Amino acid sequence: MRSDVIVVGGGVVGLATATTLAERGLRVRIWSRDAVTGSTSAVAGALWWPYRIEPAAEAGAWALDSLRVYGELAADPERSGVRWVAGVHADTVLDGLGPWAEEVEGLRQLAPEEVPGPYRTGLAARLPLIDMPVHLAFLRDRFEALGGVFERREACTLDEPAAEAPVVVDCAGLAARELVPDPGLRPVRGQLVLVENPGIEEWFTAADESAGETTYFFPHPGRLVLGGTAEEGDERLAPDPATAAAIVARCARVRPEIAEAQILGHRVGLRPGRVGGVRIEAVPLPGGRRLVHHYGHGGAGVTVAWGCAEAAADLVVG
Repeated sequence: MRSDVIVVGGGVVGLATATTLAERGLRVRIWSRDAVTGSTSAVAGALWWPYRIEPAAEAGAWALDSLRVYGELAADPERSGVRWVAGVHADTVLDGLGPWAEEVEGLRQLAPEEVPGPYRTGLAARLPLIDMPVHLAFLRDRFEALGGVFERREACTLDEPAAEAPVVVDCAGLAARELVPDPGLRPVRGQLVLVENPGIEEWFTAADESAGETTYFFPHPGRLVLGGTAEEGDERLAPDPATAAAIVARCARVRPEIAEAQILGHRVGLRPGRVGGVRIEAVPLPGGRRLVHHYGHGGAGVTVAWGCAEAAADLVVG
């Protein structure tokens, strides 16, 4: 099968990149070890917000580009999985954010009495909230409608796809640690709890990065997603019962009704953190072929996916 590009990785970054390339008229294949709903991206919460991602200046621009795309997709939420939802970022102040925050419509500082739970500072916002299993299936359909081919195929080395296409885009996430190899990649473990929604319609977040903990709840169709953790270097994929209980307790301090919500399930994902931040870089290969690295998005792959995809696509066609 002739291809102009093979994208390695079928998470949100790989799908966005492959779709962007297909929209530019290239013949694109995705090699993915997992089904889209089995990827790390499928575990994500997933609220648009630049979180745990570097370099800051580029990340802000990528995030805003992606915000515009999500705004368009939110016009058809049942199909795309993207909805505009209001909520509060606690323990956050406008002055502590980058220049990108000036372009987020409706972002405002709250008075202390407006912040829920035990918090006294926070921002109100209406942001895209993405139902990732629905969204990933939507992206695969969109990619295939453009003529793209999604293959369940694991790349053991990057030489394998390079033997079949003149350009390879490495969107392998944490797996790039071994594929490249890149010792700067490190897992950042995130654990979530899914519960029946007791009637909560707005999202909430608060982060204590020094403790490797976050407190958040996101209302998705059919469930409320509770979180979470940000445990650097921890590669455990099994849910920890004590961690799950602590997540529920933290969320219940903000909304007490969560304490009695029926638990539907548990999820764990390993975010692809990287020393030095996101890597988007073209590397020449023998015979005039090209490898474009596109990984290391940390906890903000969903937030920056479309902006980063355009940057990576420019390196493919440049």
